Amino acid sequence: MPQPRVTREGLPASADAPGTGARRTSTAASGRPGTSETFGDPWRHGTSGASAASGGFGGPGNPGAPGTRGGLGAPSAPAGPGGPGVRDTAGSRGVPAARTPSAHPAPSASPRPAIQRASVRGQILDALRAALVAGELAPGEVYSAPALGESFGVSATPVREAMQQLAVEGAVEVVPNRGFRVVERGARELAELAEIRGLIEAPVMLRLARTLPADDWEDLRPLAEETARAAAVGCRATYAEADRAFHRALLALAGNEQLVRIADDLHRRAQWPLGGSPTARARLELMADAAQHLALLDALSAQDLSAVEALLREHFVSM
Repeated sequence: MPQPRVTREGLPASADAPGTGARRTSTAASGRPGTSETFGDPWRHGTSGASAASGGFGGPGNPGAPGTRGGLGAPSAPAGPGGPGVRDTAGSRGVPAARTPSAHPAPSASPRPAIQRASVRGQILDALRAALVAGELAPGEVYSAPALGESFGVSATPVREAMQQLAVEGAVEVVPNRGFRVVERGARELAELAEIRGLIEAPVMLRLARTLPADDWEDLRPLAEETARAAAVGCRATYAEADRAFHRALLALAGNEQLVRIADDLHRRAQWPLGGSPTARARLELMADAAQHLALLDALSAQDLSAVEALLREHFVSM
């Protein structure tokens, strides 16, 4: 399955160029050879050398490190007979000790380098979602994280994390010791998702149609026109993004962030292709769907509630 390469921007300067396949072997503290890792993978636990000394993982303040200051487990000075901070001197018991500069002052907090792994994982997740919508990841097939990572030019770890997120969303299921299987989805499941979306979105839009001025709806017209352009191209993945952006903007007018998140999650799940038929919706069907967006804006601007309700019913049923 051909996949776009993921950009490495934001990664540490020591990261290798994508796809070079350069590898190194890490050594555990016990001296035994560790597992091999791909250069440029910033999500490795623990550091060594200069990075540890600069305040990173395992640096100053590490619990239990003898002789260090400022960290958990650092030994405390013994208290004299007069209590903490009192020095026992001849003829002057209980006299506070003179304060002298410490030979080893506590290290100042230094900013840790920003970890950019989320950007890599996010790019992989977006690419996998697009591949699901486009049918490039076939329903029923099992894909391994190392194989997908090689095609993306990254290690298997961010791919595995992205696949685990897709498993939470119900797009794939974990196959022990093999990888992830793309879930086969039928028309009934998509119809159920469309029904739930209609129950959530339609009442909100009808309520907004009664209160919002026409200018608020006209501000969304560029997004509706973008869905029409994406439909004309015929790319399901491109249309899916434009479609969800338009519906998010509509619902955002209600001012309920939780509503937008829930509806967007349902919308994303409804965009996955039918099992065994990844190109079920052809270009003409996408264009008809986009045309309903433009007609819906016209009805909302005119506060034509009957037309709004009819268009929403048709829009969700025809998905």
